[in-house]
Amino acid sequence: MTPAQLEFVFDAKTTATPPPRRDAEFEAFCAKKLAALECGVFPVKVVWSGRMKTTAGSASWRAGVITLNVAIRVRGPAEVETTLLHELAHLLAHRRAGGKRIPPHGSAWRDACKDLGIAGEKRCHNLPFERRRLERKFFYTCPNCATTLARVRPLRRKYACSACCKNFNRGRYDERFRFQPVKKT
Repeated sequence: MTPAQLEFVFDAKTTATPPPRRDAEFEAFCAKKLAALECGVFPVKVVWSGRMKTTAGSASWRAGVITLNVAIRVRGPAEVETTLLHELAHLLAHRRAGGKRIPPHGSAWRDACKDLGIAGEKRCHNLPFERRRLERKFFYTCPNCATTLARVRPLRRKYACSACCKNFNRGRYDERFRFQPVKKT
């Protein structure tokens, strides 16, 4: 090797994130919980992901997939089960709503939590995952009430001040209240 060449050596164990792995045991657990509720069993796929950084789990109701952060395993089986049931409640709530859009942690989700045995479940966890802090570089203001909107990414669509639209246009979009870009000084 000549002095001008660079040699890169990558350790596959530290640089590659393992692909999500299915957990058949938890899938059976979910099926058993749903069967006990007599709400009709629907397919639920449970996968573990090493890519999640700040969230304990997520649920994709369209695909019927629950993704769990591998980091919650060190918190013990109780935390894993609670997270799994929290995410299953999202799927159950959407199933009961017939696939309609519902608030993520609204009354339908709270009812599903109660039915799954985790009544009083909070919408957010308090696990010590490190949060990313992104600088907000894009600022917008409402021309009517001067409400300021700070964003990490620029707005790509037309957005209007919801308070002004509610107060002056019965909640419908109105171009008069469209957020205008502001230069940060």
